[in-house]
Amino acid sequence: MNGSTGDQLVQMLAALANPHRLRVVAALSRERNYVSQLARELNISRALLQVHLRKLEAAGLVSAHLELSEEGKAMKFYEVSPFSVTLTPAAIASAEQTLTITDGADEKGQRS
Repeated sequence: MNGSTGDQLVQMLAALANPHRLRVVAALSRERNYVSQLARELNISRALLQVHLRKLEAAGLVSAHLELSEEGKAMKFYEVSPFSVTLTPAAIASAEQTLTITDGADEKGQRS
């Protein structure tokens, strides 16, 4: 995600720091899919898949849109959004300049 802010980089890396979400991105990189079919392919519940998809969508890694099936049923299809991440010390130093740090607490609310 070249040109992203530090906050966007943190959100993207956090979203990808989960094996289920990596599997979702890998599956969607092969073909777009709808929730029920994707859940079957990945052998996880639809509820759990939707949690992971929301996190990936919030990070800008996947996008969704509704389509009507031939039977008139609304189906939410997901696909991978184009992204690229190059992590180098210089890229991290640049992203660090745009981080929003509110109170010095880490993400669990503990001070370091």
